[in-house]
Amino acid sequence: MLGRQFEITLLMPATPEQKTLWREQIQGVCDVLVSWEPPAAKPRVSRVLDLLDDLPANVVADRQPAAMLAIERQLTTEHYDVVVFDFVHASVLRPSARAARQAGATVCFTHNVETEIFRRHAETARQWWARLVWRSQAQKMARFEATSLQSYDAVVAVSERDRDAFRQGFGVRNAHAIPTGVDLDFFSFEPGPEVSADAPPVVVFTGSMDWDANIDGVRFFIREVWPQVLERCPEARFDVVGRHPPPALVREAQDSRGVRFTGFVDDVRTYVRQACAFVIPLRVGGGTRIKAFEAMAMGCPVVSTSIGIEGLGVSPNVDYLEADDAAAMAQAILGLVADKKLRDHLAGAARRLVEDRYGHQVAAIAFEAICMTAASKRSEAESTSVPARPTLAAH
Repeated sequence: MLGRQFEITLLMPATPEQKTLWREQIQGVCDVLVSWEPPAAKPRVSRVLDLLDDLPANVVADRQPAAMLAIERQLTTEHYDVVVFDFVHASVLRPSARAARQAGATVCFTHNVETEIFRRHAETARQWWARLVWRSQAQKMARFEATSLQSYDAVVAVSERDRDAFRQGFGVRNAHAIPTGVDLDFFSFEPGPEVSADAPPVVVFTGSMDWDANIDGVRFFIREVWPQVLERCPEARFDVVGRHPPPALVREAQDSRGVRFTGFVDDVRTYVRQACAFVIPLRVGGGTRIKAFEAMAMGCPVVSTSIGIEGLGVSPNVDYLEADDAAAMAQAILGLVADKKLRDHLAGAARRLVEDRYGHQVAAIAFEAICMTAASKRSEAESTSVPARPTLAAH
């Protein structure tokens, strides 16, 4: 797969229906699939009790017996040169010492600085009790993140900023950065839609709506930004594209004209191509926002907070419009609605940027090189040779 240096075994939760639905995508990313039945969602009271655990609550939620058993079984029956854990939360699934000894090099592919996200939630929470909860969770995550990442043979971050945070803040000396990659063929460029009386402007946000940072950002946008947009452009529509929007937020948005929650969709491209502005109103978060590059690749101008775009290596007012408060974000959106030349300029510059620096093959080759180096170093340490075609187990 990828550079053909690895045979890949993918371990993941999936129902039989999901495996059928995702068959084509799965075949495109791995040679062997090992899966287990996803657990039922925890009742609310159990999730509240998870706050009392020594681990962060979202890590506790990932501590699933079926997943731990599947990984333990796979690593005790097969030899792998590299084992990749996706997201630091997956560290809670790492196997026993016996299985770990024959697992080869271990790599953590971490998409955010999780502690930073929790601290930002504590800073932006409105209620005093919420601030206390987030501060407690941030302290737990800081301990878990540092201890977990220090134990890997290599840690892969999605930006140089995150890599430096791991090195300096957590003492992870073997942290590396890879460029964020986007499939330029799948997210192909198309001229943006016209805006007219017959084709009112559409603003779009995409992202999982069961993630706290996205919920906070969309709520901020609907409450504080969207009314200012509607004041001057009452026919505008705001599409929130992403799975599991909270019912309370959907109900709240019913009082705001032009807001539509789509829930899960098979293909976000249809919605992005209808929009004249792609918004990232995040106030908390970490890592990089692959969705920003996807929008840029498709030719949809991006309006983002500085947090929403951090780590991407893009220039404000050249590749996107930056706005950190409600008035500035509304003004940026209205400027795009009114000025086709501005939309076209931003779209063209952003597409050239992702073509030059952020194609997914560039990221894949960089990731593969890190895995190869980790396998070689582990092999040298154990005085064994690395097979010509090592195997990568990913979770």
